[in-house]
Amino acid sequence: MRPSSSTTAWRLSVSRVCLRLPRSFSMSGEPASPALVRHEGDVPRERSSCGWRHRLISREDKPLGVAAWAHAVDIDGAKLHYHQLATELYYVLEGEGEVTLDGEVHPVRPGTVVHIPPGVVHGASGRMRVLVVGIPDIAEDDIYFPE
Repeated sequence: MRPSSSTTAWRLSVSRVCLRLPRSFSMSGEPASPALVRHEGDVPRERSSCGWRHRLISREDKPLGVAAWAHAVDIDGAKLHYHQLATELYYVLEGEGEVTLDGEVHPVRPGTVVHIPPGVVHGASGRMRVLVVGIPDIAEDDIYFPE
């Protein structure tokens, strides 16, 4: 088996027959990792360092093969902080505010995406609803506050 250069699917050639298989295919016939569908109303709302969140996908889902987490966060002010290991992605769903990245202030509104690599000191102000994705899952000991 080898990856096809024109698609992201795997190609398995047998004589003159070519089967296209999705990357999630495994030889056992089982999915590589279980699929997951979850509504924010099905998980508790909890306080976080940035506001209130629903853990849509979290470290508790690691047995499912999840390599990242996703939280719906109602930001009401996030103190400046950074992560040494994790990358964060913010996608603004509702509201408006500002995101500070290494001292530079950026206005954000619905439809804005923010990429925050490891080491970038960041925070947010304003009231907004944001989908936050952490890659890998951000552990509590990977949150640092500058002095």
